[in-house]
Amino acid sequence: MKKETRILHAGRNPKDNFGIVNPPVYHASTVTFPSVDAMHKAGQNPTEGIYYGRMATPTSQALEEAVASLEGADRAIAVQSGLAAITGAILPFVKTGDHILVTDSAYFPTKKFCDTVLKGFGVETTYYDPMIGAGISALIQDNTKIVFTEAPGSLTFEVQDIPAIAKAAHDRDVLVIIDNTWGAGYFFNAFEKGCDISVQAATKYIGGHSDVMLGTIALHDDLYKKVKTYVYGMGYCAAPDDCYLAQRGIRTLPARLAIHQDNAIKMANWLKERPEVTRILHPAFDDCPGHEIWKRDFTGACGLFSIVLDEKYTDRAVAAMLDGMELFPMGYSWGGYESLIIPFNPQGARQVTEWPDKGPCLRIHAGQENIEDLLNDLEKGFARLNKA
Repeated sequence: MKKETRILHAGRNPKDNFGIVNPPVYHASTVTFPSVDAMHKAGQNPTEGIYYGRMATPTSQALEEAVASLEGADRAIAVQSGLAAITGAILPFVKTGDHILVTDSAYFPTKKFCDTVLKGFGVETTYYDPMIGAGISALIQDNTKIVFTEAPGSLTFEVQDIPAIAKAAHDRDVLVIIDNTWGAGYFFNAFEKGCDISVQAATKYIGGHSDVMLGTIALHDDLYKKVKTYVYGMGYCAAPDDCYLAQRGIRTLPARLAIHQDNAIKMANWLKERPEVTRILHPAFDDCPGHEIWKRDFTGACGLFSIVLDEKYTDRAVAAMLDGMELFPMGYSWGGYESLIIPFNPQGARQVTEWPDKGPCLRIHAGQENIEDLLNDLEKGFARLNKA
């Protein structure tokens, strides 16, 4: 079956629930057993079945089955946030004295985790140019355990050559992890391109309504038990109501992404013609590093992209533009039905690559509003920008 069909049906079984279409919500801590023997048997393999509420419930398992189907993985693990998915995918594979490679364009909390928690554990992080491709092999050390990728990059949207990076890493027995949130597991098949683990902030497009805190770790059977045992031991746990909402969200993912993609492409084309804008950072556009890779490896684009404004605009002018937006509130998330906008400066967030643009940057999430209304709001914003 095609992906659109699979994710409508994976993780639910009406025959087991009195014909009810959606899996029920199980709020559970204690799981009881009918005998000492049954309890002992369950404890021998607690990563499978229903053993304790923090480990799994039918609700979390239903979501995990759907996410695994979406991503093309054998298994998935639901955790409490996107950052928990990132940390839960990295920590099981490193120890004191190890080394990992992380793209310089990674989500800022990922880098913060590497520079604080991992550093405190004695794990060294080297940041690399997101456009390095097969050249990553020169940075792999004898103690390198992981290459962490993100395609496209957070805020600046460089599209990494994942197949080339994965081949170089696997030639040295190094694990490849990808933050696949932008592609939502739908527009990019991480496992076909060589990744070993795909993580998502299910807070974003899988949830889809700006009301869920959730992360997912998709992986194959050979890694599942190790990762599941680790996150369970760390106390990671996805809330049942969030799992239920994410199950609801994943069913409409293709339909919602189609609207986000269409609005973002139309918006970016409109912005490209604006005199205030010097560069469009959207993987579907030539200005974006890795555009050709995106055309080769991705099947579409979501609603998130950035633009660079002319360097003549001051922070005060940008604030005047953004403070008056009606349909683009400022918020540090995306993937919901609503549009969003934030200003950012990538220069201070880079370790090994130099940001070439001097003008202010804006990250935009194109929501599901009418595109004419969104463009009208941006038009008024640019009028304030030029007037300030």
